[in-house]
Amino acid sequence: MTEFDSDSVQVVACDIFGTTVDWFTGVSEQAAAEFRSAGVDLDAGVFANEWRDMYLPAMQRVRDGERSWAYLDTLHRESLDVLLDRHGVVLDEAARARLVLAWHLLPAWPDAFAGLGRLRERYTLAALSNGGFALLTRMIKNEGLPFDCLVSAELARTYKPAPEVYRTAASLLDVDPGRVLMVAAHTWDIDGARAAGLRTAFLERPDEKGPHRKADRPEETRSDLTAASFFELADLLGC
Repeated sequence: MTEFDSDSVQVVACDIFGTTVDWFTGVSEQAAAEFRSAGVDLDAGVFANEWRDMYLPAMQRVRDGERSWAYLDTLHRESLDVLLDRHGVVLDEAARARLVLAWHLLPAWPDAFAGLGRLRERYTLAALSNGGFALLTRMIKNEGLPFDCLVSAELARTYKPAPEVYRTAASLLDVDPGRVLMVAAHTWDIDGARAAGLRTAFLERPDEKGPHRKADRPEETRSDLTAASFFELADLLGC
């Protein structure tokens, strides 16, 4: 790996689900509460991972033009209905709506607030996510995360890892893509950002998928930087 020029970066763009917030804990705990209330006997951790497994295929269908544009809440609801039917689970409309909104209320990783704050002292700090604009606004406000701005895939009308999403972020912030550092815990996101001309930093989140599944690893992709936390990333960037 060649030496990284931190002065070449103007914007640090952070993925949200899994990188900045802990979707597995948030979704599984909220699902467990709904299941208890409805008398449903279903492992909420298994359910959360199965629901997340439907995330990339649903967005791929939008990218491939198999279906018209739909924001993430709609895709989550469609996947939820399929998954509940698969398990033979009956939940009323209110419970299903609350489960979709569970993705709006996810806990930040312990290093996120302070680590992002350090990065923001030197760089413009953007949230760059496949989440809808309303979802991201609610989540960032609820967790008090110190982003300067948010860029939802909704603005590009497609989903990462399509290059249009990354380039939309650079265009909206009026910077060259090469001056944007994409921070993500997923190989597909790193690969997509790199292909779109962004710099990349892989942020390790070994617990992202819970205790029984393996998370993405830095050796599975190629990135400019690798860090075990936002704190370590800030150290690497001289923040």
